[in-house]
Amino acid sequence: MEFIQITSPDDYRVQVIYDSYASSFPEDERRDWYKFVRLFEHPQVKVLSVLNDCENIGYLVLWELENHTFVEHFEVFTEFRNQKLGSKITEYLTKNHPRIILEIEPGNLNENSQRRFSFYQKNGFHLIDEMYLQPSYGEGKNPLSLWLLSNYHPENLSQVKDEIYDVVYH
Repeated sequence: MEFIQITSPDDYRVQVIYDSYASSFPEDERRDWYKFVRLFEHPQVKVLSVLNDCENIGYLVLWELENHTFVEHFEVFTEFRNQKLGSKITEYLTKNHPRIILEIEPGNLNENSQRRFSFYQKNGFHLIDEMYLQPSYGEGKNPLSLWLLSNYHPENLSQVKDEIYDVVYH
Protein backbone atom coordinates (compact mmCIF):
# COMPACT_ATOMS: atom_id res chain seq x y z
CA MET A 1 0.00 0.00 0.00
CA GLU A 2 1.26 3.46 -0.92
CA PHE A 3 0.26 6.90 0.33
CA ILE A 4 1.03 9.67 -2.13
CA GLN A 5 0.58 13.29 -1.17
CA ILE A 6 -1.26 15.29 -3.80
CA THR A 7 0.14 18.81 -3.84
CA SER A 8 -1.91 20.47 -6.57
CA PRO A 9 -5.60 20.62 -7.43
CA ASP A 10 -4.48 20.08 -11.04
CA ASP A 11 -3.48 16.47 -10.26
CA TYR A 12 -5.76 14.10 -12.22
CA ARG A 13 -6.69 12.23 -9.01
CA VAL A 14 -8.30 15.29 -7.43
CA GLN A 15 -11.43 15.11 -9.60
CA VAL A 16 -11.80 11.37 -8.90
CA ILE A 17 -11.42 12.00 -5.17
CA TYR A 18 -13.85 14.91 -5.18
CA ASP A 19 -16.47 12.99 -7.17
CA SER A 20 -16.40 10.15 -4.64
CA TYR A 21 -16.27 12.59 -1.72
CA ALA A 22 -19.31 14.49 -3.04
CA SER A 23 -21.33 11.31 -3.52
CA SER A 24 -20.28 9.64 -0.24
CA PHE A 25 -20.58 12.51 2.24
CA PRO A 26 -23.83 14.42 2.77
CA GLU A 27 -23.89 18.09 1.74
CA ASP A 28 -23.53 19.33 5.34
CA GLU A 29 -20.46 17.10 5.93
CA ARG A 30 -18.30 18.38 3.10
CA ARG A 31 -16.77 21.35 1.33
CA ASP A 32 -17.95 22.54 -2.05
CA TRP A 33 -15.52 22.21 -4.99
CA TYR A 34 -14.08 25.70 -4.60
CA LYS A 35 -13.33 25.20 -0.89
CA PHE A 36 -12.00 21.70 -1.53
CA VAL A 37 -9.39 22.84 -4.07
CA ARG A 38 -8.34 25.64 -1.70
CA LEU A 39 -7.18 22.94 0.74
CA PHE A 40 -4.08 22.55 -1.44
CA GLU A 41 -3.04 26.10 -0.53
CA HIS A 42 -3.07 25.41 3.21
CA PRO A 43 0.33 24.44 4.67
CA GLN A 44 -1.21 22.27 7.41
CA VAL A 45 -3.27 20.10 5.05
CA LYS A 46 -2.19 16.87 3.40
CA VAL A 47 -4.41 15.22 0.82
CA LEU A 48 -3.18 11.67 0.33
CA SER A 49 -4.12 9.32 -2.47
CA VAL A 50 -4.14 5.73 -1.25
CA LEU A 51 -2.86 3.14 -3.71
CA ASN A 52 -3.05 -0.62 -3.45
CA ASP A 53 -1.41 -2.73 -6.15
CA CYS A 54 -0.91 0.49 -8.18
CA GLU A 55 -4.65 1.23 -8.09
CA ASN A 56 -6.15 4.35 -6.50
CA ILE A 57 -8.45 2.92 -3.79
CA GLY A 58 -9.22 5.95 -1.62
CA TYR A 59 -7.91 9.07 0.04
CA LEU A 60 -7.23 10.87 3.29
CA VAL A 61 -7.56 14.56 4.13
CA LEU A 62 -5.31 15.27 7.12
CA TRP A 63 -4.59 18.42 9.12
CA GLU A 64 -1.26 18.62 10.94
CA LEU A 65 -2.28 20.58 14.03
CA GLU A 66 -0.21 21.59 17.05
CA ASN A 67 -0.42 18.40 19.12
CA HIS A 68 -2.31 15.98 16.91
CA THR A 69 -3.37 15.05 13.40
CA PHE A 70 -6.99 15.70 12.56
CA VAL A 71 -8.48 13.32 9.99
CA GLU A 72 -11.08 15.43 8.23
CA HIS A 73 -12.02 12.78 5.66
CA PHE A 74 -11.07 9.15 5.12
CA GLU A 75 -12.65 7.08 2.39
CA VAL A 76 -12.07 3.78 0.67
CA PHE A 77 -13.79 3.95 -2.72
CA THR A 78 -16.99 1.88 -2.91
CA GLU A 79 -15.62 -0.81 -5.22
CA PHE A 80 -12.75 -1.54 -2.78
CA ARG A 81 -14.72 -1.73 0.47
CA ASN A 82 -15.05 -4.87 2.60
CA GLN A 83 -11.51 -6.03 1.78
CA LYS A 84 -9.86 -4.98 5.09
CA LEU A 85 -8.19 -2.05 3.29
CA GLY A 86 -9.61 0.46 5.79
CA SER A 87 -7.80 -1.33 8.61
CA LYS A 88 -4.54 -1.22 6.65
CA ILE A 89 -5.00 2.51 6.08
CA THR A 90 -5.72 3.01 9.79
CA GLU A 91 -2.58 1.03 10.64
CA TYR A 92 -0.56 3.39 8.41
CA LEU A 93 -2.19 6.39 10.08
CA THR A 94 -1.44 5.30 13.62
CA LYS A 95 2.16 4.38 12.77
CA ASN A 96 2.82 7.73 11.13
CA HIS A 97 0.57 9.94 13.25
CA PRO A 98 0.50 8.67 16.84
CA ARG A 99 -2.01 11.30 18.05
CA ILE A 100 -5.13 11.29 15.87
CA ILE A 101 -8.51 12.97 16.30
CA LEU A 102 -11.46 12.37 13.95
CA GLU A 103 -15.20 12.96 13.72
CA ILE A 104 -17.91 10.42 12.96
CA GLU A 105 -21.67 10.35 12.91
CA PRO A 106 -23.00 9.18 16.29
CA GLY A 107 -22.70 5.40 16.50
CA ASN A 108 -26.31 5.07 17.64
CA LEU A 109 -27.72 6.85 14.57
CA ASN A 110 -28.17 3.84 12.25
CA GLU A 111 -26.60 0.53 11.23
CA ASN A 112 -23.92 2.17 9.06
CA SER A 113 -22.88 4.60 11.79
CA GLN A 114 -22.70 1.72 14.32
CA ARG A 115 -20.56 -0.29 11.90
CA ARG A 116 -18.26 2.71 11.38
CA PHE A 117 -17.93 3.27 15.14
CA SER A 118 -17.13 -0.44 15.66
CA PHE A 119 -14.51 -0.24 12.89
CA TYR A 120 -12.72 2.61 14.64
CA GLN A 121 -12.96 0.90 18.03
CA LYS A 122 -11.37 -2.27 16.58
CA ASN A 123 -8.60 -0.08 15.20
CA GLY A 124 -7.67 1.54 18.51
CA PHE A 125 -9.93 4.59 18.67
CA HIS A 126 -12.25 5.56 21.50
CA LEU A 127 -14.99 8.11 22.05
CA ILE A 128 -13.78 11.34 23.66
CA ASP A 129 -16.79 13.61 23.09
CA GLU A 130 -20.35 12.68 22.19
CA MET A 131 -21.55 16.29 22.43
CA TYR A 132 -19.21 17.60 19.71
CA LEU A 133 -20.67 20.08 17.23
CA GLN A 134 -19.01 20.23 13.81
CA PRO A 135 -19.20 23.82 12.58
CA SER A 136 -20.94 24.57 9.30
CA TYR A 137 -18.87 24.18 6.13
CA GLY A 138 -20.35 27.44 4.86
CA GLU A 139 -23.44 29.29 3.73
CA GLY A 140 -26.47 27.06 3.38
CA LYS A 141 -24.84 24.19 5.31
CA ASN A 142 -25.78 23.16 8.82
CA PRO A 143 -23.55 22.44 11.81
CA LEU A 144 -23.73 18.77 12.81
CA SER A 145 -23.81 16.86 16.07
CA LEU A 146 -21.02 14.31 15.72
CA TRP A 147 -18.82 12.17 17.94
CA LEU A 148 -15.15 12.94 18.38
CA LEU A 149 -12.80 9.95 18.52
CA SER A 150 -9.09 9.62 19.19
CA ASN A 151 -6.39 7.01 19.50
CA TYR A 152 -4.89 8.73 22.58
CA HIS A 153 -6.14 10.63 25.63
CA PRO A 154 -5.96 14.39 24.98
CA GLU A 155 -4.97 16.34 28.08
CA ASN A 156 -7.13 19.34 27.24
CA LEU A 157 -10.12 18.45 25.08
CA SER A 158 -11.44 22.01 24.88
CA GLN A 159 -8.07 23.18 23.53
CA VAL A 160 -8.14 20.38 20.92
CA LYS A 161 -11.65 21.36 19.82
CA ASP A 162 -10.79 25.07 19.72
CA GLU A 163 -7.85 24.36 17.42
CA ILE A 164 -10.01 22.23 15.11
CA TYR A 165 -12.64 25.00 14.99
CA ASP A 166 -10.08 27.76 14.44
CA VAL A 167 -7.89 26.04 11.84
CA VAL A 168 -9.99 23.45 10.00
CA TYR A 169 -13.33 25.26 9.89
CA HIS A 170 -12.14 28.88 9.80
